[in-house]
Amino acid sequence: MTHAATVHSLWTTAAAAPDKIPSPDIEYGQLSPTLIVLGAAIVGVLIEAFLPRRQRYVAQLFVSVVALAAAFAAVIGLAAGDYGTSKAHAAAMGAIAVDGPALFLQGTILLVALVAVFTFAERRLDPVVHGNRVDSFAAQAAAVPGGDAEKAAVKAGFTTTEVFPLVLFAVGGMLVFPSANDLLTLFVALEVFSLPLYILCALARRHRALSQEAAVKYFLLGAFSSAFLLFGIALLYGYAGTVAYSGIADVVDGQVRNVTPALAGTMGNDALLLIGGAMVLMGLLFKIGAVPFHMWTPDVYQGAPTPVTGFMAAATKVAAFGALLRLLYVVLPGLRWDWRPVMWGVAIVTMLGGAIVAVTQTDVKRLLAYSSIAHAGFILAGVIATTPDGISSVLFYLAAYSFVTLGAFAVVTLVRDAGGEATHLSKWAGLGRRSPLVAAVFAVFLLAFAGIPLTSGFAGKFAVFKAAADGGAGPLVVIGVISSAIAAFFYIRVIVLMFFSEPRTDGPSVAVPSPLTSSAIAIGVAVTLVLGVAPQYFLDLASQAGVFVR
Repeated sequence: MTHAATVHSLWTTAAAAPDKIPSPDIEYGQLSPTLIVLGAAIVGVLIEAFLPRRQRYVAQLFVSVVALAAAFAAVIGLAAGDYGTSKAHAAAMGAIAVDGPALFLQGTILLVALVAVFTFAERRLDPVVHGNRVDSFAAQAAAVPGGDAEKAAVKAGFTTTEVFPLVLFAVGGMLVFPSANDLLTLFVALEVFSLPLYILCALARRHRALSQEAAVKYFLLGAFSSAFLLFGIALLYGYAGTVAYSGIADVVDGQVRNVTPALAGTMGNDALLLIGGAMVLMGLLFKIGAVPFHMWTPDVYQGAPTPVTGFMAAATKVAAFGALLRLLYVVLPGLRWDWRPVMWGVAIVTMLGGAIVAVTQTDVKRLLAYSSIAHAGFILAGVIATTPDGISSVLFYLAAYSFVTLGAFAVVTLVRDAGGEATHLSKWAGLGRRSPLVAAVFAVFLLAFAGIPLTSGFAGKFAVFKAAADGGAGPLVVIGVISSAIAAFFYIRVIVLMFFSEPRTDGPSVAVPSPLTSSAIAIGVAVTLVLGVAPQYFLDLASQAGVFVR
């Protein structure tokens, strides 16, 4: 029987038995946060196609804000309906987990995205060009930097409103990423949120070439990490005969159910499990920006438009850590003795590497990038704890950290000179005398990064280190505290530079933002102080949400 005949007979058998293909059973209500955001993103694409250019900005901003707020309301509704606790289960035929960590992380991502959209919509920072107010994004994204098409677009006062649907698509992917309950859903979500970010990184209005270089670096390294992840998924499928998290966990624990004859030869092969698990882990550590997979972070953070950097630094970390927690706690808890030593090593080099290299930085955005690498190390300490406290401390830290990051990058957009944002540290000298309010707000964010008491950074670090110490990772906490001390040095140095050095005569000016950026910064400050002064309610919330469904 030839190959074609075999395939043909398979087709006819499948066609003859239509009742063999089960119709999917989708719980739309429980997937509503993701569906609302993706639906709004599609509406955004239609707005770009059909509305006249003048009306697009208002329409896109309205659709984005309403969609993110509605999706957040849907998350609150699901949490109120006990889907985070007693009704936690795997929805969409086992592809998506609806449980406490998923809802907590989705709520955080949606709030972060909502605040980030305000910074995306800011139109008042650059001086008025040709009678039009302009934003941080290229006038015409497809035009060659410095070419005739770009000059014509700038002169015509074009603005890039496509950034709003791109953000919504990215958020849609990020909502699925930490709640994915099988490896294929995880990979699809990774691509859905990575591709819009690659494009957003290339859209800076000033320094177009630097911005495009950042996007290409991010794209190429992201493609490598996706390849590692996909290859790891293939190996884990060969090991367990399934891509579902619970199925793989069962095989790791030695409970094998119905075996496909084709996979019987490789099932339970530990080499496949260890190499596959390591590769999937590499893909996730790249997204987190952990050393040694961090090389893209400083370049991309520096080159991307600052609103995009803030959004990416905050939201991607939340999504990626959620996926990492679910992988380690749901799929590979039986491998704890194998992955813990490796994660110890990664956490130590990430904390120390991020903190030490940050000391040498002269650019504000690169400094914040290395600081975010150090923070990834601190959060990994909580992941390593492998206790319920570990999960809840990581959830709390992510929520606290993301708003500090967003606020800090929003402040960076305000300090400008003739060439756009003044990100070189020397230009920030004496900023505290020129505009005390902006410098004071930035100082609050820097103190939170440093983990000074009465800020959210202290509460987060304390929770993570306490969980790590209780989980038997005492030496890790010592290294974490040392790294924090090194990190505090360069945060304090920036504060000293702003308040205690003479302002330069040719120094930058501080733009007066519209209510959009002002509210983004205000929300950042409020969250930083509230989580620092009264963290208990939110810690309790995180510990209630700290149970994964299996």
